Amino acid sequence: MNRLLAASALALSIAMPLPAFAQDTEADFTELREEVWQWTLDNSPWLATNLGDPRGDGQLGDPSMEGYDDRLVETRAYLARLEAINEDALPENLAIDYALMARDLRDTLEAAEHDHSRYITFTNRGGPQQAISGLPYSSPLFTVADYDSYLSRIESFPEYIQAFISRNEGGIERGLTQPCEPMEGYENSISGLIAESPEDSVWWQAFETRPSAISESDWSDLQVRARTAISEGAFEGLGGFLDYYTQEYAPNCRTDSSPGIGETPGGQDYYAYRVRSFTTTDMTPQEVHDLGLSEVARIRSEMEAVAAEAGFDTREAFIEHLRTDPQYYPKDEESYLEYTAALAKEIDGWMPRLFGTLPRLPYTVQPIPAANAPGNTTAYYESGSIATGQPGIYRLNLTELDQRPLWELPALGVHEAVPGHHHQIALQQELDIHPLRANGTFFTVFVEGWGLYSERLGIEMGLYDTPAKEMGRLSYEMWRASRLVVDTGIHALGWTRQEAVDFMLANTALSPGNINAEVNRYITWPGQALAYKLGELKIRELRTRSQEALGEEFDLRAFHDTVLENGSVPLDVLEAHVDAWIAEQLAD
Repeated sequence: MNRLLAASALALSIAMPLPAFAQDTEADFTELREEVWQWTLDNSPWLATNLGDPRGDGQLGDPSMEGYDDRLVETRAYLARLEAINEDALPENLAIDYALMARDLRDTLEAAEHDHSRYITFTNRGGPQQAISGLPYSSPLFTVADYDSYLSRIESFPEYIQAFISRNEGGIERGLTQPCEPMEGYENSISGLIAESPEDSVWWQAFETRPSAISESDWSDLQVRARTAISEGAFEGLGGFLDYYTQEYAPNCRTDSSPGIGETPGGQDYYAYRVRSFTTTDMTPQEVHDLGLSEVARIRSEMEAVAAEAGFDTREAFIEHLRTDPQYYPKDEESYLEYTAALAKEIDGWMPRLFGTLPRLPYTVQPIPAANAPGNTTAYYESGSIATGQPGIYRLNLTELDQRPLWELPALGVHEAVPGHHHQIALQQELDIHPLRANGTFFTVFVEGWGLYSERLGIEMGLYDTPAKEMGRLSYEMWRASRLVVDTGIHALGWTRQEAVDFMLANTALSPGNINAEVNRYITWPGQALAYKLGELKIRELRTRSQEALGEEFDLRAFHDTVLENGSVPLDVLEAHVDAWIAEQLAD
C-alpha cells in the first residue's frame, strides 16, 4: 500500500466510528484487563511496593494452600469472562494483551492440575529465606512509612513461614519432595542469615544511614523496634524454617537413582507440561533433547576451530588449559568485582549503536549476598524500580574464585546486564503498554532467550578478542545447548545426576564447581533451563529472516527495538510481530 492510500485509509478509519458491538467488546476487555491487574496487585504485595503502590506495604503475601486454592477459583472466573469476549473484534494492541492474558491464566490452571505445582514450592537456590533476605535491597527506604512497611514485613515473617511449611507438609505426605543430593547444604542458606545480634544481620543495613526525611527521635524509635523485629521476626522465622527443613523435610527427600521429576507419581506428564510452559511451544521432551544434541554437535565443531587457532591440538586440551592455568582466574574478590564493573561500563558504550530506545533506569554491579552465594550460580540479575529508588543489580558470586574464570566475564556481562536482562526488563517496565504487561507478565523463553542472544551481540562489540574469550562465549552457548540434553535427560529419560555432570564436563568449558551447581539447579527446577536456547534460536531465526527480506535496508537497531517493544511475549506472538514489521518495511 502506498503512503497516499495508507493515509486515506487511516483518515477514513478515524472518521468512521466503530460499530457498537466492537465498542462494547473493547470496553469489556479493557475493563477485565484492569480488573485482573488490580487483582494481581492485591495478591502480589512485593510487586505493588516495587511500583510505589501502598496496598502491599507491610505484607509478605499468602503462601498457604488455602490462599493458593482461592486464587485458582478467581483465575477460572477471569478466564471464563475472557473467553466470552470475541478476540477477533479487538484491535492489534488489545489482541496482544488478550493473547498474553489468556495464555497466562490457562497456564496457571494447567499447572494446578499437577500436584507438583501445589506442593513443591522451593528449589535448591530459592525459598522464603532468599526473599526475606532481599528486603534491604528491594524496599523503598526514605520515610517513616517506608520503614514501618519494612519492619512490618520482618515482624510477620514467622506467620508466613508457618503457612509455607504447612503447604509443603502435604508434599512430604505424597512423596513430592526435592531429591536429596542437589539439596545438600541448603540448610546453610537458612542458618547463615541468623546472626549473633540484630546489628550483625543483613536487615540492619537499612539502619546504617538515617534518611534526611526522618527525625532523630523517630529514627531512634525505629531502631529500637528493628532490634525486636529482627530477633523475634526474621531470626525466629528462619529458626522455624531451619528446624522444619532439617528435622522433617531433609529426612524425607527423594533418594531415587534418577533424581528427575519423571520418577515421581505423574511426573512425566508434569514435566511435559513444564516443557510447554517454559518454552511456549508444543515441543515434546524428546524433540527438545534431539535439538540439544544437534546444537551440541554444531557448537563443538566451532570450539575445535578456536582451539586450533589458539595452538592446541584438541578442544579438550585447550579447555583443560583454560580450567587450570592460574592466569585466567581472579586473585581476590575486590579485583574480580572491579574487573567486572569496568567491563560493564565498556559494554555500556555500545548500547546507542545497537538500540534506538534505551531505558532510564541504571544498573550497578554488586556481590551476591554472602549467605546466598555458596552453591549459587555464577551471577544473576535483580530488577530495579524507579518508584522505590532501586537500580537494577548485576550480582556476581564471589565464592570459589578458583572456579570463576575471567574469560567468561564478557559473555556473562552482556547476558545479565546490558544488552541482556537489565536492558530488556528495565525497558519493559517503561514501555507504553498496560501495566499488566509491563510489570506482571514475564515469559522465561523470551527473557532468557534475549539474554543468550545478547551474548552473540558481544561478537559485534569486539568483546571476544582472544581465543580464551571466544571459547568462553562458545562454552556459554554450549552450556545452554547442553541444558536441552541434560534437563530432558534427567527428567524425561531417567538420567542419573552423574550422567548429567559427565555430559557437561565433556562438552562445556565450565569449571567443575559451576557444573555441579548448575546440575543441582536443573534437577530442582525442571524445565526452566530449556528456555534459554529455544528463545535465542527463535530470535536469531527472526533476525536472519529480516536481513534476507530487507537486504541493504535492514536496520539492526530497528530490529532490536521491534523485538523488545512489546515486552516479554511468547515465541509465536514475537514471530507474528516481527513478520508484521518486515511486511511494513517492505511496503514502505
